Amino acid sequence: MNTLLNVLGVTVLAALVLLPALLGLARERRISRELRAAEEARRTDPPAPVAAPPRRTAPTGHLRSWARV
Repeated sequence: MNTLLNVLGVTVLAALVLLPALLGLARERRISRELRAAEEARRTDPPAPVAAPPRRTAPTGHLRSWARV
């Protein structure tokens, strides 16, 4: 019985240590797959028409925030 508990304990500890690495690997593979699909779509799809730049409007008279200057 002790041997079974020891093996079970080691297995649980190994799972706890390896789980974050395996989740990170799965995430990286998903991101790589999405990037490859986006690159392939960019190569095969025709470019979208370029929209005209927005027209500048007259100032409204209120002060803008210093952070957006």
